[in-house]
Amino acid sequence: MAQDQKYCVAIAQLTPVFLDNEASLHKVATATKSAVDQGAKLILFPESFLPGYPRAMTFGTSVGQRTESGREIWQAFWENSIAEDGPEVKRLAQIAIEYSVYLVMGVTERDQINRSLFCSFMIFDPGGRIIAKHRKIKPTAAERIIWAEGDGRSLITHQTSIGRIGGLICWENYMPLARMALYSSGIDIYLAPTADSRETWTATIRHIALEGRCFVLGCNQFFRSKDYDQKFHKYLEPDLPEVICQGGSMAVDPMGQVIAGPAWGEEKILMVELDFGLLIRSKLDFDPVGHYARGDLFTFNMKNRT
Repeated sequence: MAQDQKYCVAIAQLTPVFLDNEASLHKVATATKSAVDQGAKLILFPESFLPGYPRAMTFGTSVGQRTESGREIWQAFWENSIAEDGPEVKRLAQIAIEYSVYLVMGVTERDQINRSLFCSFMIFDPGGRIIAKHRKIKPTAAERIIWAEGDGRSLITHQTSIGRIGGLICWENYMPLARMALYSSGIDIYLAPTADSRETWTATIRHIALEGRCFVLGCNQFFRSKDYDQKFHKYLEPDLPEVICQGGSMAVDPMGQVIAGPAWGEEKILMVELDFGLLIRSKLDFDPVGHYARGDLFTFNMKNRT
């Protein structure tokens, strides 16, 4: 890979069709075609785009109590979650092959051995192979009700024809040692699918780019209360605002400069050109695992990494 190479990538801030994977996959295919037609070599989708991020759902839980209706929607969510050997993954592989693109998809993944769910992302290469799968190591707040914890073996990066790529999901990105695990294995394109649509998240994405001296792609969904089918409304918190996730997807370069977005209040595909020469230029004065690491003072040890 030439260090003066430039690559076009895409960030797909879309609205999933909750618990309708066929309809959501149609949107994936349409978005991927549009991005590739504009030159994209990689396209990133939001956290748990399949079968949808269950925003504003309690699953009938409170401390010490669970409800039957909560178990009912949990079963529906579980049944629509993604198995690695399932038809949704086969379709994603076909899309990656058809458009010859690296496709990064946020999913709720159903474990093939036990009945647990994980918040994951899968990276498909242009040949349709899953070259990486990362399971979120720490679900946040009420997410812990629905998602188990990943074991950390996936805290690595992966060499591709467009550089080394890897990433963390949502508030994993606030874990300094998780970020360090990625930095220490070398990273050019840092993927940050999320469900956080606060303005403060933009500062997080910029900090990671500056700290890691890498390109950071942040991708969120746009979602309104009316995007839930009427049959799901009985499971939602009351008095929801019209827009319950305003997006905020963006891209930042290794100097911390915003180069796309943030996109607010709409579905949008952000097209971004990455100048790989900037990866080298940015390390003149800072490299977190190189000349700024101070190995004589600090050591970093990652357990359980494959």
